[in-house]
Amino acid sequence: MSDHLLRDPTAESSPVSRVRLTPGVPLASARVGLFSINKERSGEFMDYLQARLDARGLDTRRFAKATHTKIAAEQVIADMVADCDIVIAGLAD
Repeated sequence: MSDHLLRDPTAESSPVSRVRLTPGVPLASARVGLFSINKERSGEFMDYLQARLDARGLDTRRFAKATHTKIAAEQVIADMVADCDIVIAGLAD
């Protein structure tokens, strides 16, 4: 069992008002994770995105699911939590 909580952003049956959170680490000093769900050609998109972020001097790290048909491994999620301030998920469709 992990010590972090994942939430499904699509699971709400009715809108809920929330207080806006204060942004965390400034983007310029953030460790940015790039998470691919491993669909066809997702690597190309993540390569492009990483090149753009690297060109701005950001610290990027790559993560991926084994395949788009399975949930992410617990260790991949734990590594993102431990190593990143921000994670960008490259979805499809």
